[in-house]
Amino acid sequence: MGKITGFLEFQRIDNSYEPAQARVRHWKEFVPRLDDAQAGRQAARCMDCGIPFCHNGCPVNNIIPDWNDLVYRQQWRRALDVLHSTNNFPEFTGRICPAPCEAACTLNINDDAVGIKSIEHAIIDHGWEQGWVVPLPPLRRTGRRVAVVGSGPAGLACAQQLARAGHEVTVFEKSNRVGGLLRYGIPDFKLDKNLIDRRIAQMEAEGVEFQASTYVGKAEDAPEGVTVRTPQSLQADYDAIVLTGGAETPRDLPIPGRELRGVHFAMDFLRQQNMVNAGDRVARQISAKDKHVIVIGGGDTGSDCVGTSNRQGAASVTQFELMPRPPESEDKSLTWPYWPARLRTSSSHEEGCERDWAVATKTLEGRNGKVEKLIAARVEWYRDKATGQMKMREVEGSEFELKADLVLLAMGFVSPVRTVLEAFGLDLDARGNARAGTHDYRSSIDKVFAAGDMRRGQSLVVWAIREGRQCARAVDEFLMGESRLPR
Repeated sequence: MGKITGFLEFQRIDNSYEPAQARVRHWKEFVPRLDDAQAGRQAARCMDCGIPFCHNGCPVNNIIPDWNDLVYRQQWRRALDVLHSTNNFPEFTGRICPAPCEAACTLNINDDAVGIKSIEHAIIDHGWEQGWVVPLPPLRRTGRRVAVVGSGPAGLACAQQLARAGHEVTVFEKSNRVGGLLRYGIPDFKLDKNLIDRRIAQMEAEGVEFQASTYVGKAEDAPEGVTVRTPQSLQADYDAIVLTGGAETPRDLPIPGRELRGVHFAMDFLRQQNMVNAGDRVARQISAKDKHVIVIGGGDTGSDCVGTSNRQGAASVTQFELMPRPPESEDKSLTWPYWPARLRTSSSHEEGCERDWAVATKTLEGRNGKVEKLIAARVEWYRDKATGQMKMREVEGSEFELKADLVLLAMGFVSPVRTVLEAFGLDLDARGNARAGTHDYRSSIDKVFAAGDMRRGQSLVVWAIREGRQCARAVDEFLMGESRLPR
C-alpha cells in the first residue's frame, strides 16, 4: 500500500492555513487542499501494515489503504471511485471530521499518522475539479415513495442511496435551506455552503425532491412561517418514513442569572451568523462585536463560537471547560488504536482565545436585566472509593469573576427535538432518542425508521453518513424484500 519504504522516507504533510490575522477578516474557507504531488507523497507513507486499523477507526469504513495506494500512483479517478464506494460526501468529512482513522493508523504507534483526512480532501476536490462527480440516476424506478425528515448528513446520505435504488424520495427540512446542521451548525469558514448546494443539485438530478421550510410534527409545535406536515399525512402518502433530524436540544446551565440578556445557546449564535452570510436578514442578531465573550464548553461547538466571535470583532474571548486540562500528548501504548484524550488546539483557538480548564460557572450577574460578569470557581476531580466514579468538588478559596458581555453555552446536546418524536408516538431510549435497531433501523411505529443523531444521539458527521447509508439499505429491504445497497 503506497510506497513500501515511504513511511521511512517522507514526513507527514499537513494542510496549510491562511495566516490568522488575514483569515479572521472573512468567512471563507482558509485550508487549501494538498496539491497532487504533496498528496502523492503523503499517500506513499501508508504502510503495508497487514491489518489496516484505520478501517475500524473510520465509522463509514473507508477503504483507506486502497485509495492511498491509488493516490500515490496518481490514479485519481480510481481513487475517487473507491472513496465514493463507502462515503457519499467526502468533501464534508474531509473538512470537518476529527479523523478517528488517523488515531487508529498503525504508523501512529511510534510516528506521525498518515494524513488520511488531507488525502481524502484532495481526492474529492480533485474529482470535482475534473468534472468526475456527476449524477447517478437509477436505471429503473420502483414506484415506492419514501419521506426523509431532516436534511443533515444522515438524511442526505439516506436519501441519495434510496434514490439511486430507484425509489421516489422526498426530503423535508424545517429550515429555509437544505443541509441541517451542516448548513446552520458549522461556520462557513470550516465548511463552504456551496459544497452543500452542489450536492443538492446532484441529488435533484438523481430524482430527490427537497421541501424546505416544512415542519413535520404537530402544528402547535411548528415555527412561524413554515408549512406543516403531520405524521399521519406522511404515513398516508409514503411507503416508508425515515427520521434523520439532528440532536438539537442543547444542554442548559441552570444557575442564577441564566435568564439575563446576553446569555445564549451556542447554536443560536452560530445559526444566525450563517443565515446572515447566506444573505438573510436577522432581527436583533446576537453579536460579539466589541464584547467580552465567555464560551462555556470546550468541544467543537465552543471552538466554532471562538472563531465566529473573533470574526465579529470581539474585545476578548475566553473559553471554559469543566473537565481537567488533558495532556499535551497521549501514551500511545495505552490508547492506540482508540481516540485519545489529549489537548487539541483548533484553528479558531490560534486566532485568539484564553482557555481554562476545571472551571465551574456558579452565577451570572448583571444590571438592568443584562449580563455583566460571570462568577466561577476551580474544581478538582477525584475517584469516589465507594462507587469508582469520577466526581468533582470546588477548590476552597478559588472563586473568581470575569467581565462578560456575552455568554455562549456550548456544552453539547442532550437529545433530538422531543416534539417531533412525540408527534410520531415513538418509543424512546433512556437518553431520549428514538428507539430503533442498529440493523433494521425500525422504530416502534410501522413504516417509520430512525437514523443518525435521531437514533444514536449527538455524534460525528461520519457516524451520521454511516447510519444514513445503512438505514437506506434497511428501508430498501423493507420495501423490496432484498437490497443491493451496501451497508
